[in-house]
Amino acid sequence: MTQSAVLPEVSVETPPRPARRSWQRWALLAVGLLAALTLPWVIYPPVAMDIACWALFAVALDILLGYTGLLSFGHAAYWGGSAYVTGLVALNVGVPFPLAVLAGALAAMLLALPVGYLSVRRSGIYFAMVTLAFAQMIFFLANQWDEVTGGENGLQSVPTSFFGIEAVETDSFFFYYAALPIIVAGVWFAWRIVHSPFGRVLVSIRDNAPRARALGYDVEKYKVAAFVLSAGLAGLAGGLFAISHGFVSLQEVNWTTSGKVVLITVLGGIGTLWGGIVGAAIIIVLEDQMASSGFEGIGIITGTVFVVVVLLFRRGVWGSVLHLLARRRE
Repeated sequence: MTQSAVLPEVSVETPPRPARRSWQRWALLAVGLLAALTLPWVIYPPVAMDIACWALFAVALDILLGYTGLLSFGHAAYWGGSAYVTGLVALNVGVPFPLAVLAGALAAMLLALPVGYLSVRRSGIYFAMVTLAFAQMIFFLANQWDEVTGGENGLQSVPTSFFGIEAVETDSFFFYYAALPIIVAGVWFAWRIVHSPFGRVLVSIRDNAPRARALGYDVEKYKVAAFVLSAGLAGLAGGLFAISHGFVSLQEVNWTTSGKVVLITVLGGIGTLWGGIVGAAIIIVLEDQMASSGFEGIGIITGTVFVVVVLLFRRGVWGSVLHLLARRRE
């Protein structure tokens, strides 16, 4: 099976004319920041925090999926692994939550290093299955090592310590604004990765790995680096998710979490970064609205939305918007 049979059409952002590029980028950034700042005023703050965490998770996966051409079905290992480490650090050390989240992200990167080294030797569906297998090993470990992880009960009462500032520690509204700079920093770091010379090499590897290798690039090392960086950002999101909810469960390392972030990324548009943010907003709000109404078949609806988008809008929501705008400029 070829890689094109596994991945939907990739729509990597192509920069417009240099005269327009700067103001369009700044305008888009301003709109994005304004939306992030006003989000908890529009919807329930914990839901807003969920959107921010899943958005960063999808952006992290897009570095691997959209820009390197590697479909990982095991990213829950880094989201959930970081969530457990963050929870344990917060419970046992009592440091402010940004430090606990940073510890979780570093742990996710350390975990991803050997997994990535072994996985990148395969491509296409084989790479996806290898990452899934490693992720299921992490799930089994979290389930069995109940002295540390709590097993099926998970980690309960994870504290939201923040330099003794009571408003942040007790109110989800203020916690959102304390955590938002971490999310923004993570998205900015992802943007710097894909718009750097390193990111250009990743795109060349995605498009034609043998040619990149012939030009002298160590393809496997670049893939491992992309894998580890992606896992670190996923861990950053997973740690914040754990602090926001105050507990960590086996759901965070389950394969369904990996599937959900793939759905969000493809729905928004792979190879765009912004697509992950749009996809996260759509899926999380949709799930929240259906759960609030008592509807139990949430997976049926989100799966249907995914199928419709893949069949009719192969570039995803944001990717289709970019394509239409590019056609209008022609």
